[in-house]
Amino acid sequence: MLDFFSCSSDDGTKILDTYQLIQPNEFPEIQYTVENNPITQEGFELGRKLFFDPGLSADGSISCNNCHQQSRGFADNSLHPLSIGINDQFGKRNAPALFNLAFRKEFFWDGGVTHLDFVPINALESEIEMGETLANVVAKLNRSDEYKSLFKEAFDIDSITSPRMLQAFSQFLVLMVSDNSKYDQYERNENGVTLTEEEQKGMQLFNEKCATCHSGPLFTDQSFRNNGLSDTFSDTGRALITESSADEGKFMVPTLRNIEVTAPYMHNARFETLEEVLQHYANGVMDSETLDIALRSENNRLGIAMTDSEQAAIISFIKTLTDDSFLTDSKFNNPR
Repeated sequence: MLDFFSCSSDDGTKILDTYQLIQPNEFPEIQYTVENNPITQEGFELGRKLFFDPGLSADGSISCNNCHQQSRGFADNSLHPLSIGINDQFGKRNAPALFNLAFRKEFFWDGGVTHLDFVPINALESEIEMGETLANVVAKLNRSDEYKSLFKEAFDIDSITSPRMLQAFSQFLVLMVSDNSKYDQYERNENGVTLTEEEQKGMQLFNEKCATCHSGPLFTDQSFRNNGLSDTFSDTGRALITESSADEGKFMVPTLRNIEVTAPYMHNARFETLEEVLQHYANGVMDSETLDIALRSENNRLGIAMTDSEQAAIISFIKTLTDDSFLTDSKFNNPR
């Protein structure tokens, strides 16, 4: 779990000193280069302020938080299936949830970014999302006495630069660790937590029918797959990055942690409920040349064989992956 290091004053009072990213048991290795950007309280709080600041957008209306809300696992509001940017423009993809990013190798639905420090650039410089340039954002920050003071405290610099701004974002983002769901406590044998008979049945079915892609403690193998949403692709997904026709229609397998609160689902926000998602895999998979082999059986049947009762049990289990302590953690609230 996430640890906070502290020191004590002369009177024994605990004083928060630095934050350290600790790898939870069973999680994959930390991918983020913490050694190049040591996390401090000042850096974390600066990154949090930037995350919630609409002033970084071209018209002062959109912050990162607009599309990434804590109560929804830092995914978007379900009322906005496709995220809304400046000038009420709609994006073409569903904003992904933000947590456990320190353990990720690639980011976005198509894996177009391979280091967390560079993730905010896409939103900041997107004409649809925040409509700015790094140069303009840095210039605005340098005109703010408050920000200049905060960057001085965090990085001991007199002039704000884009690399330091991006590192501040990362210090906030990497500490978004979600590993305290009912399932986690059950696995760790903590607090007397048990799973119901339906949840245990769902876990068994999940391991049989879903864990090929949603594997491991992150509940994603971090691969890119075509899951049969369509037989034609207006958004070619991974192929936009690799420029390979073999990757058309493939998108990052999302984590299923906190999936209960991150509707709508899929890169194009196709489904509003988990029931619709499971129905798709049972009966709605569409064929194409790049369809994932896991969705094609030996007799060429498409999808995953699941009865209605099996689907209900799987959903019961998936809901045990909701981490309420993360979704309500005040450390990630808007500092205002």
